[in-house]
Amino acid sequence: MSAQDASRTSFEIASQPGNWRRAAESVGSLSGVLPRRGERVAVVGCGTSWFMSLAYARLREAGGHGETDAFAASEFPAGRAYDRVLAITRSGTTTEVLDLLTAAKGTVATAALTADPATPVMDAADAVAVLDYADEESVVQTRFATTVLALLRAHLEGEDALPAGVPPLARAVEDAERALAEPISAQVRAAEQFTFLGTGWTYGLALEAGLKMREAAGAWTEAYPAMEYRHGPISITGPGRVAWLFGPAPAGLADDVARVGGTFVAGSGDAAGALDPLADLVRTQRLAVLLAEARGYDPDRPRNLTRSVILEGSHA
Repeated sequence: MSAQDASRTSFEIASQPGNWRRAAESVGSLSGVLPRRGERVAVVGCGTSWFMSLAYARLREAGGHGETDAFAASEFPAGRAYDRVLAITRSGTTTEVLDLLTAAKGTVATAALTADPATPVMDAADAVAVLDYADEESVVQTRFATTVLALLRAHLEGEDALPAGVPPLARAVEDAERALAEPISAQVRAAEQFTFLGTGWTYGLALEAGLKMREAAGAWTEAYPAMEYRHGPISITGPGRVAWLFGPAPAGLADDVARVGGTFVAGSGDAAGALDPLADLVRTQRLAVLLAEARGYDPDRPRNLTRSVILEGSHA
């Protein structure tokens, strides 16, 4: 495929390293939006934004920054006390997010991270940060979601609140550039099924990788915490099927995948030369586009999806 024929999604995937750098540089100007150390925080979103919320919540709490929960916006536990509700919404129009922010207004501090300043979330939240440089034309989210997580990760790093073992964001940026350049093996591209695994904050990345493959390519994917994989999900693995791990591998996991004939992919973790897990997510985004194109799908316009879910009677 020529550069002129490349999908918009491919272009947006390739722009991520630069967007992550820009997000990190903006942290100092967002003190009114980002959670403060010691606050009890709920992070909410829908779809991809929910998975980024899960990853951030684990990073923040494990780094000692404060108790942090993550919810799909529709599943937020009404009545539970928080110091701040932080919403992630690319479109700024998602019904469940707007309903939650409207209901919470005046009872708890609310903030939002969005890509579009001309949307209802600007009024629904008390404070908003607009990452318009990371907005997307494609329906499928890639760079906005990872740029939000890069921003939040850079904030924790600046507060000396990253958990042990999580490298600085500058390393992730460099690794993302590698992830964009390195080829994806023909064996992985030819697989019929993918199981994505993660531990701690990388479980959110595993969920997102599975969603991206389903959205763009209609692929058969599943996602689990890595230690849960042997409690049933391994039964689906076999020849022509992939188990892809984000983060360090539990002891014996690679051997178990090999024993049942599966292909084990561990691009991130403790090994020398391993990619940062956020950069490894970039590889799965690229894989989703490759599979979509091989199956005759348009990765920019996935089946049955729209940019934002707006329900009847919503605020938008």
